[in-house]
Amino acid sequence: MIVDLPDTTVSKISRALVSVREEGGAVALGRVLTLIILTREGALEEVIEAANDASREHPMRVIVLMIDRPDADTRLDAQIRVGGDAGASEVVTLRVAGEAGDSNLESLVTGLLLPDAPVVVWWPNRTPANPSKTSIGKIAQRRITDAATKSDPSEFVAGLGSTYAPGDTDLAWTRLTRWREQLAAILDQPPYEPVTGVSVRGAADSPSTALLAAWLRLTLDVPVDWSYLDPEEWPHGIKSVTLTRASGEVVLSRPNSNVAILTQPGQPSHDLAFPRRTLRECLAEELRRLDPDVLYGRVITEGWELLDPPAGDGIRATKA
Repeated sequence: MIVDLPDTTVSKISRALVSVREEGGAVALGRVLTLIILTREGALEEVIEAANDASREHPMRVIVLMIDRPDADTRLDAQIRVGGDAGASEVVTLRVAGEAGDSNLESLVTGLLLPDAPVVVWWPNRTPANPSKTSIGKIAQRRITDAATKSDPSEFVAGLGSTYAPGDTDLAWTRLTRWREQLAAILDQPPYEPVTGVSVRGAADSPSTALLAAWLRLTLDVPVDWSYLDPEEWPHGIKSVTLTRASGEVVLSRPNSNVAILTQPGQPSHDLAFPRRTLRECLAEELRRLDPDVLYGRVITEGWELLDPPAGDGIRATKA
């Protein structure tokens, strides 16, 4: 069910939500959090689809804010989606024009938040310089950004540590989960030798490559040689990680975007399913925890400071 509310107010939207819920049978008590998304017009349906898919694991209320036309007359248009049009969530879309978009955005959403439920804010494309200091960021337990959507992902990643506050996270870090799990599993198996060197390779547009290098530098406390590959050689994402130990090199490398090959001394190589993670998968994972990700905070601050600049003549990440 979709209900349009042109030229409306927050109080009218709140009343309409109650009415739609009663008619459609949606139960507010089943929602576990409020997800606020600040996005632009062209990306609206993509982010709503990702949120709807994630809501099947995390039933929630989704509030989508789009701030456009700052020079237009002040106006608030809304749309409510429930039932089959909203997955296991309630979706409230707010299109704000004029002075309403320049004022405190918190006032636009406060009356629509679920009572006594955590608040998560997601900036899928337009990210403020310091998310935790914004009016919306201040009311949230978690704040999600995405370095992969930036024009210069490396520069964005380099600045994450300077503005970090507990509760911040980035989907470039979430995309590393499978890599981190696999590498940790390798080191938990014999021969239990210390790692003496690490090499990381990835695409120039991959902020996850830099974060993986920083994580390995922090956790293994050894030098990490990392570099970006030519786009013709490897177009997207992380290409390979090499761990050097006394018995030889352990290599986890992707020949394509769906498979990784694990090569270890004295063992046959193994093909592993390693598809790139979808936006829905990353969002759902971030919504599983509402406490600060302490390790992420250490990686973008301590780990990043320990990491040497990338090798080669490709794009270099600037130290924050």
